[in-house]
Amino acid sequence: MEIINICVKRAFIFVCVLIGIISTLLLAITLFGHGYFHKSEEIEILPGIAILYVLEAATLVLSIFGVYGARKEKKWAVVLFSVGMSLASLYLFVECVKIYQFKHEMEELIREEHLAMMPLSGANQTDLKGLYNIQTKFKCCGLVQGYQDWGTDIPLSCLCSDEDSTNFKCVAPGNNTRFVIHYPNSDMSEDDDHKGLMDEHMLVYKEPCLPILFSLVGYGISLMIGTLVALQALWDIGVALAITILCQMRRKVDVPPVIFTSQPPQYRELCDTAESV
Repeated sequence: MEIINICVKRAFIFVCVLIGIISTLLLAITLFGHGYFHKSEEIEILPGIAILYVLEAATLVLSIFGVYGARKEKKWAVVLFSVGMSLASLYLFVECVKIYQFKHEMEELIREEHLAMMPLSGANQTDLKGLYNIQTKFKCCGLVQGYQDWGTDIPLSCLCSDEDSTNFKCVAPGNNTRFVIHYPNSDMSEDDDHKGLMDEHMLVYKEPCLPILFSLVGYGISLMIGTLVALQALWDIGVALAITILCQMRRKVDVPPVIFTSQPPQYRELCDTAESV
């Protein structure tokens, strides 16, 4: 039994230390990442940041109480750890459900935001610049129907080079199609001869960008949920070990006291009395 107690205690202390290290790292990331937001964005996300601070600081303090309770065999400290981490794990589970539900809302928001740019020939320069960057980074063209969303004015970010044609799907629109390739910073009022290039043998990216954006959002949310589930599993392991330690603390073996005396046993005296009668 002593070996089991030592193993459980060491495992619990290890989990508590690991929780403390992770909480410290997350607290530092939240603290340093807080300064990268603009003032307007900071006001919107301030409640969420405050909750992160409280949760990370609370788990850090609870991990310290857990190590103290296990080493000093203080029942109140282990109880505080188990109750606090159970509440934190329950809160994390609720947040995972909310994030999963937010996935569909995020996809719908992206769809509405980008489809509002259609037709792309009439989009403003700010939206076009963002779309140019997306096409260059993810090797896609257009939003829904590929290069056809641009009509005859296809930006340079849609062009598929010879190197890209081996790794990405590229398509040739046809020999009878003329493309006016304009640069993002070009003046739309300029003459076509000065606005870009013309080539009937050029290749463009086949895949539209909107499905790629959906997959990226889904991947990011799935990665976030997986990280939170792993963190919750670690917290639940700590709670289970804390409950085990509490059960071992309550288990007491009552040993009857042993009394030594120099007098002869009473049953001998009773036997002597019976014989005399």
